[in-house]
Amino acid sequence: MTIDLKELEEKVSNEIKTAKSSSDLDEIRKTYLGKASELVAAKKQIGSLPAEERKSFGQTLNEVKNRISAATDAKQSELSLGERAIQLESERMDLTESISNPKVGHTHIVTQAWEELEDVFVGMGFRVAEGPEVETDWYNFDALNIPPSHPARDGFDTIYVNYGEKDSTVLRTHTSPVQIRTMQNQEPPIYIVAPGRVFRRDTADATHMPVFHQIEGLVIDKGISMADLAGTIEAFTTSYFGEGFSSRLRPNHFPFTEPSAEFDIQMPDGKWLELGGCGMVHPNVLKAGGIDPQKWSGFAFGFGIDRLALMKFGISDLRELFTNDMRFLSQF
Repeated sequence: MTIDLKELEEKVSNEIKTAKSSSDLDEIRKTYLGKASELVAAKKQIGSLPAEERKSFGQTLNEVKNRISAATDAKQSELSLGERAIQLESERMDLTESISNPKVGHTHIVTQAWEELEDVFVGMGFRVAEGPEVETDWYNFDALNIPPSHPARDGFDTIYVNYGEKDSTVLRTHTSPVQIRTMQNQEPPIYIVAPGRVFRRDTADATHMPVFHQIEGLVIDKGISMADLAGTIEAFTTSYFGEGFSSRLRPNHFPFTEPSAEFDIQMPDGKWLELGGCGMVHPNVLKAGGIDPQKWSGFAFGFGIDRLALMKFGISDLRELFTNDMRFLSQF
């Protein structure tokens, strides 16, 4: 037997230690553990050894083979970790968003108008009140002196919710129910504005949306008259729109106010623009809110926040506010 197992093992161990890649290690396995390797050839020659040497040599040969195999496996684990790290680094993608000229975002046009209106009315002594968007028909209609036969209660105008008794629950069509809830839970005097989202069965076009935003005001106190209403509307007009704007009231009719009026604003160019409805709170509405109309009186008003946003920014189509086109929204 011409093979020196000790010398072979040392040689293979050095080659394993210096292997740089899995392919190098595969070549070592093929050379020293493969079918054409010296170890396999030596194993085949065991039978030619004297009987007293066969067992010892065969045992030593298997031990060397096992140690070489274990060493290659250990080296393979080491190389695999390094190669995996190299692969991951080469395939790594930098998903960090890079903005050379970062811009700070801003609130939506409607939110800007909403918050500015709140600031104006709070500055005039009003408090902001809120209420649920899903309402009972009593709060949305009955308590506001809107009779069962009124066209606003028709399913063609109002969105009814499948909850409770039939036609008993709606998506509120105005924020007026907040006025009733406030009267029920707060003793006069009351000075509130109620901004919020409302819903109607309107087809979307340049001036209408099925979901839009309103702000309504309510004042309940002793000795309140139409003069107080007119003065409040005028103070709001100059505060929100600026000097050069004025307001006027025109007779109208609403079930929840008596007398009722439309209020318009006059722009500096002399043109008048209808803004919303207002009037003295109807005695039946005061009673529904638990307030004695013989002792207290009040006025209410309401208008669209979205429409004010259109006016403020010179936008002609209401739908533009809700398409979420960043090219459009980033202008304001």
